[in-house]
Amino acid sequence: MKAALLDTSYHLSVVDKPLRRLQDNEALVKVNICGVCGTDLHILEGKSRSRCPVVLGHEFTGIIYEIGEKNGLFKEGQPVAIDPNISCGMCYYCHRGLVHLCKNLKALGVDIDGGMAEYCIVPVSQIYPVPHDMSQEKSVFIEPVSCIIHGIDRARITVGDIAVIIGGGTIGLLMIPLLKNAGVSKTILIEPVTSKRERAVDLGADVVLDPGKDNLYDAVFDSTQEGADIVMECAGTPNTAKQAFEFVRRGGTIEFFGVCPKGETIPVEPYDVFSNELTILGSYVNPHTFSRAIRMLEAGIIDTDKLLTGKYKLEDVHGAIDSLRSGEAVKNVVYPG
Repeated sequence: MKAALLDTSYHLSVVDKPLRRLQDNEALVKVNICGVCGTDLHILEGKSRSRCPVVLGHEFTGIIYEIGEKNGLFKEGQPVAIDPNISCGMCYYCHRGLVHLCKNLKALGVDIDGGMAEYCIVPVSQIYPVPHDMSQEKSVFIEPVSCIIHGIDRARITVGDIAVIIGGGTIGLLMIPLLKNAGVSKTILIEPVTSKRERAVDLGADVVLDPGKDNLYDAVFDSTQEGADIVMECAGTPNTAKQAFEFVRRGGTIEFFGVCPKGETIPVEPYDVFSNELTILGSYVNPHTFSRAIRMLEAGIIDTDKLLTGKYKLEDVHGAIDSLRSGEAVKNVVYPG
């Protein structure tokens, strides 16, 4: 089969790769579509962990081609989405229900061969049925939406809250309709790229700000009176992480959703956290939210057509990645078949 393989030198190439034998608790999925994510770019550039050699791709859907275990839950030809995050079920955190913090967590497309291939072998436990009438292009958003739902759960939104979103990539833009659906009354997006700000308006953002031109502090406080109830940091840079503290109201919440490079730090004055009674959160992957993401997309809460920017054949995966690296793309996808 054709696959986008990342070797030990962080070199990605499309190769012919044989499939191993299927085990009883696994299924062979014929991949229809696979999203290209910022995490893929970080892995390729050596800024995020992976276990090379590995086939990239953790946002993918397809159809079941073969099943190792005939358990009656799934059948060949069924459209499915794959939760890439595999917990061990036996460690301290798994026993407490915190499967996303599993000490032995593995991920398809990171530690195990993923979806940038014609076929992918997946554990049956990671398979979720997808409605037959859901388009491939919509289904590719299931995994990122599942991560955002976890972040919104963590934020404990109160109806009427005002949210600042820093960063208008895939996650930041998806945040807009999902936060509105959760009860947020006003969303303020901060993003330097013009096309992404325009997409934010189309998706329902109430205020969009350009950090290169606008006085962000004054603009945020003009729109919120006392600062945002919640600030969602979705850009993943030390500068934007630091900015989050400037926009939050006293008693408000800052959630770090973007992935800052490991080892980067920002100055935080503990007295300010104490005296302003700030809540500071992290949000990591997608525990128990995959089926809810499918429901949200099925319900039409998000117009995913406004987020899809590039469609590529598997052989053109470097073009998809280069487009993402340029900063203009939102969601690029590859079609392995």
